[in-house]
Amino acid sequence: MQEQEVIKILKDDLNFSDASIVKLKLFSESLIKANQNHNFISKTTESDLWERHILDSAQLVKFIDFKAGSLTDLGSGGGFPGVVLAIFNENKAFHVKLYEKSPVKREFLHHIINKLNIFANVFSNVYENEIKSEIIVCRAFKKLDQVIQVSREIAKKPHKLIVLKGQNAQEELNKAFKNDKYPYKLENSMTNKKSKIILIDFN
Repeated sequence: MQEQEVIKILKDDLNFSDASIVKLKLFSESLIKANQNHNFISKTTESDLWERHILDSAQLVKFIDFKAGSLTDLGSGGGFPGVVLAIFNENKAFHVKLYEKSPVKREFLHHIINKLNIFANVFSNVYENEIKSEIIVCRAFKKLDQVIQVSREIAKKPHKLIVLKGQNAQEELNKAFKNDKYPYKLENSMTNKKSKIILIDFN
């Protein structure tokens, strides 16, 4: 899928505004430029940035209530999915918290937040303090059992955990839930027939 095809889906199916599309374009241009010197995303996926990274992240808006509270993105990297979700969000009362351990990536995230004037903050260490958000998302943070451990032990309850996973999602869930089980749902990804979105409620 090329940029214009993805933009049509973002506007028609996911309700991204014209203003948010402009910000996504600026974000993508900044990311490609920064990626020349740093490995924020794989160089092989640069040509497929809009589908592979932006749409993959954007589809999570279907599962998020942006009316109040906050969202935490574990391991934001170059801004996926956190920056894309912050670009979609137009509510000043709703904040996106981007956790990223790499100083270089944190510097880029700060730059993007200021450039696009989005409601987001950057933090370095997931394990430093209690995570106080109603929603936690992650795309490429750690293995699922480690992500669930963060939700179980570090995050305040209740919250919803949303994880983008590949074709082994069910297998990873089975391993992660050997002892403690939580209510969950599996949703199909818009960008890959085999990939899944895991939704877990922690109460």
